Amino acid sequence: MTNFFGHKDLNEIPVFFSTDNNYLPYLDVAIRSLIKNASKEHNYRIVILNTGLDREKMDKIKALSSDQFIINFVDVSHAVDDIKHQLRNVYHFGLATYYRLFIEELFPEYDKILYLDCDIVVLGDISKLYYMDMGDNAVAGVVEQFILHSPVFSLYTKEAVGVDSKNYINAGILLMNLAKLREMQMEKQFVELLTTYNFDVIDPDQAYINYLCQGKIKYLPLEWNRTPLEAVECQNPNIVHYALGVKPWQKQDIFLAEHFWKYANESSFLEDIVNSRDSFDILADLKKQRAAIDIQIQAIEYAHSKNTFNKVLKKKIV
Repeated sequence: MTNFFGHKDLNEIPVFFSTDNNYLPYLDVAIRSLIKNASKEHNYRIVILNTGLDREKMDKIKALSSDQFIINFVDVSHAVDDIKHQLRNVYHFGLATYYRLFIEELFPEYDKILYLDCDIVVLGDISKLYYMDMGDNAVAGVVEQFILHSPVFSLYTKEAVGVDSKNYINAGILLMNLAKLREMQMEKQFVELLTTYNFDVIDPDQAYINYLCQGKIKYLPLEWNRTPLEAVECQNPNIVHYALGVKPWQKQDIFLAEHFWKYANESSFLEDIVNSRDSFDILADLKKQRAAIDIQIQAIEYAHSKNTFNKVLKKKIV
């Protein structure tokens, strides 16, 4: 089988991200933290999925490449163009969030990869996550803590998606068994469901992943996807994931923001990141608060919607 990047390095750990231009500065921070803390016993290929990016910004991130950490930008426009008009841009989720669902077919040379969101800092050795035994599971992830601790969103996952919140993973940090996903025809199932129903969801690709992979998920410890919720017990996170509405580049005093700024201060995008923080004024904060209320209202409405996985397909709740 032909390798997308040429000769295959058996000691190589493939790590995938998806981004648009807006998130490139934060992707730079994520990659810097990953490189700093990764075991030097392995080689890494960092693959950045996109549909067109600013060349100057890409070059800044490419400058992080080395013999051990190879960085490739891959335009996936051809894979999503036909269904792009049906990909919902929901709240703070951009269209780039869907790109992970096409990895299994776009990269046949890989049977297993890591997928990471851009709004993270990696504090531990990423190779330890990659080499975890997945068994016959399709994906491995951490239970979504924000949803688990929210009666509103727990109602949504159970009634709309058909998955109990205690089994509902966050799709921002995923260990993906591509061989199993191909066996399941995950991409084909996703496209068919999207084009046939385009279900009412508040967490676009995450809902599809949780629905289609239920019963085939390995649950990881919180250390590998530590959401900045003070109520959650997790002393030594390996990955901090700023998955909530307000980000550390908007409000510097949010919980666990110090980990982000440690690496942001080393970033070639520091000026952009500081400008983002300084421009986040009272009006922007109020809009975020309103969006947080709106998405809760939407979650309740979708829990009672007829156009959902649970109502239409009636798959058994895990």
